[in-house]
Amino acid sequence: MASTAPGSRLRSLTKLAASQGGYFTAQQARRFGYCAPHLSYHASVGNFERAGHGIYRVAMLPVADHDDLVRLRLWSRGRDDRPVAMCSHQTALDLHGLSEAIPDVIHLTVPRGFRKAAPRGCVLHSATVGRTETHHVGAVLVTTPQRTLADLARDAAFPHEQFVRAARRAHANGMIDSVTRNDLLALRRSVVRAAQRCTLRAAAHRSCTLGPLK
Repeated sequence: MASTAPGSRLRSLTKLAASQGGYFTAQQARRFGYCAPHLSYHASVGNFERAGHGIYRVAMLPVADHDDLVRLRLWSRGRDDRPVAMCSHQTALDLHGLSEAIPDVIHLTVPRGFRKAAPRGCVLHSATVGRTETHHVGAVLVTTPQRTLADLARDAAFPHEQFVRAARRAHANGMIDSVTRNDLLALRRSVVRAAQRCTLRAAAHRSCTLGPLK
């Protein structure tokens, strides 16, 4: 446990919260000597704000950019109190400044086996993401531009021309090299061709099922 001096404990907890967009969990607070009654007291006098189940915000800290995304990451924590979700796909594309439109839902990638249901307005993608495939944008953990584009390249529903422009913009901005850009564009073309073949096969199957028109 950290120092038992109240001022020192609060400073330490505030420093931790500042690194997490202003938020901390009840389990993190216990490491600094704050048990449930202490949290309730500080919430009642306005020092802390309740932000969700077991999640608090230090009221004196400014609201972080992308505050909703910070809270969603903490929402994803497991029994070990470690958050596992990261922003990905269209949401990551927007955070990297490569999107042409603000996504109408938030896309998060979580580990396979994640059991929580997606909150309203969120889409969860199950995948394994390596440590080198993420970084922070402010207090938000997000997939790197290369991983983001690779995920979207495999999403046949994502607009093709928008993907091409995003990949070219990422290269122009120095986020990916020319070899990676070309590989991503090649991957995207193969996904689009595969989707087109599936559409044609489905149309042919329906035609055979319906039979000749009379």
